[in-house]
Amino acid sequence: MIEIFYGATPPAADLIFAGMHRDRKRVFVDLLKWDVPVVDGRYEIDQFDTAQAIYLVALGADRTDLGSIRLLPTTGAHILGSLFPWLCDGPVPVSPQICEISRGCLSPRLRAHERLEIRNALTTAAVEFALLNDLASFTCIAGSGWLSQILSLGWDCMPLGLPQMVGRALTGALRVDITATTLRQLQRAGTYRSYPLSLGQSAVRELA
Repeated sequence: MIEIFYGATPPAADLIFAGMHRDRKRVFVDLLKWDVPVVDGRYEIDQFDTAQAIYLVALGADRTDLGSIRLLPTTGAHILGSLFPWLCDGPVPVSPQICEISRGCLSPRLRAHERLEIRNALTTAAVEFALLNDLASFTCIAGSGWLSQILSLGWDCMPLGLPQMVGRALTGALRVDITATTLRQLQRAGTYRSYPLSLGQSAVRELA
């Protein structure tokens, strides 16, 4: 199952968010050595984990975190617009119909075939979310290792500029356009994997 959460929740208040931020710390800080904030020595939480953020979280049968992505409305603060606008040859894409995908994280506990499964499930969920919410595009920033994966998923990608060095990694910005045919494109590429998509329980409590 993949659950949608609107707005950040402190890890101490929600086990799902605790697991997500703990895995982000293990992947981005411990493994990839990113220079990003760590809270309480356990959780990777940055300045964009706010009330405006939207999270898609893949959960196991025991409701533990298997992987997640964060969506940020481009009309507010987001990584490309706030920190790396120079990765775009032209203006940073900003629209109520565009969200930025960031912090795509797969649990380090997953095996190789499980990682591929959850990656594809989160990609499919992001497209389904976009279609349900009238989003026309996603933007994202990715290092060279991730750029090739993003381009190979089967959806329509357009580089927003030539890749540049960010720290020690060649990094580029992309725009992914979402249309009525995008899910079929994922199917043709073999990357379509639809999981049940539902509103996260903490979000349901807030709306009740």
